[in-house]
Amino acid sequence: AEYMGSFKLISNLSLFHQKQIIIKINKFFNLSFIINKQLIMDLNEHKNLANFAPGPARMSTEVLELIQKEIVSLGGSGISPLELSHRSPTFAKINSDTESLLREILKIPENYKVIFMQGGGHGQFAAVPLNLLPSDGEADYIVTGTWSQKAYAEAQKFGKINLAAKPDKFITTPESVVTSDKASFLYYCDNETIHGVEFHHVPTHPSGVVVGDHSSNFLSKPVDVSRYGVLYAGAQKNVGPPGLCFVIVREDLIGKQSSICPVILDYKTNADAKSLYYTAPVFNIWVAGLVFRWIKEQGGLEVLDSRNREKSEIIYTRIDDSKGFYNCPVMKSSRSRMNVVFRINSPDNKSGSGVDLEKLFVTEAAKQGLIGLAGHRSVGGIRASLYNSVTLEAVKRLDAFMVEFQEKYSK
Repeated sequence: AEYMGSFKLISNLSLFHQKQIIIKINKFFNLSFIINKQLIMDLNEHKNLANFAPGPARMSTEVLELIQKEIVSLGGSGISPLELSHRSPTFAKINSDTESLLREILKIPENYKVIFMQGGGHGQFAAVPLNLLPSDGEADYIVTGTWSQKAYAEAQKFGKINLAAKPDKFITTPESVVTSDKASFLYYCDNETIHGVEFHHVPTHPSGVVVGDHSSNFLSKPVDVSRYGVLYAGAQKNVGPPGLCFVIVREDLIGKQSSICPVILDYKTNADAKSLYYTAPVFNIWVAGLVFRWIKEQGGLEVLDSRNREKSEIIYTRIDDSKGFYNCPVMKSSRSRMNVVFRINSPDNKSGSGVDLEKLFVTEAAKQGLIGLAGHRSVGGIRASLYNSVTLEAVKRLDAFMVEFQEKYSK
């Protein structure tokens, strides 16, 4: 009763004095110990859960701890980042600092604009042709999986789109690309999340304009941005919660938007307004800045690239050494470091008692704290997404489980 009455008495005081009094009350009743203990328990639970979900994906516990500390009062201001105005001086600095950090980490040349947009990859499927394709022009598209297929289909609404390459099966990147001299740009998806296919080189094009969708491997490796006309990525794999899309555009390509391009997708309008033409996703941009600082603390993209290669090699080696119990359909030269897809190749994927082993794998893995392993609903199977925040320890736990599962059900 004294505790609740104290809140009523201090309600008319300044936020600073309210905070000081509440801290003293917490200490007197030993409440801060209880609260802090619960926070530590929650963070440990997050750290111990191995989340291999394809996106929204796992975030580092360190970043979540920073969010947790600031979520109610950003920098002691009394304002949550969830309610911060996108027109405030505080956010202006966050917006600027976040862009600067991204430029530093990715080594973005000065002649490129960085835009924070909404709409994700689906928005860019339309934005790219609406900003780059002349009314009577053409574009070349490489299709290597579901996401580039969707981009190809969307682009056809706005002009003549050539299919430059498409493998018979989505298990490899193309050996050759047929381009048109009339095409204004070449579009491709650097990593196909569903099919586990990744480019390990940047395609070239006569126009000198390559557009790359890097949504599912963004900031997982060093990238030479100067080889792109446009590079974009959704945040929900390696950078934070969904709702934010990073668009990096060479300056000479800005200002060529179609007359029918909606302003929300217009690169020039959004670049000129420094990503503030409409209400920005304030929380997402703030979190992105925290993640960029975390990446710097890890040692940068070179370190993350090495770590990601090590993680994926552990699982691919387990698959290849399983004597056919596990099978990855993707050609070794095109295997993704981010999304490892595989099947269980017993007869009809069934155990001796007729149980679906792939479903059983996902269920039993979850009981051991290994979650998010089901393949995409369109293709089935199993998929382990190994984004930056997935720890080496978690991957080793998955590897050990794969050994245990094979020993149990291969007989």
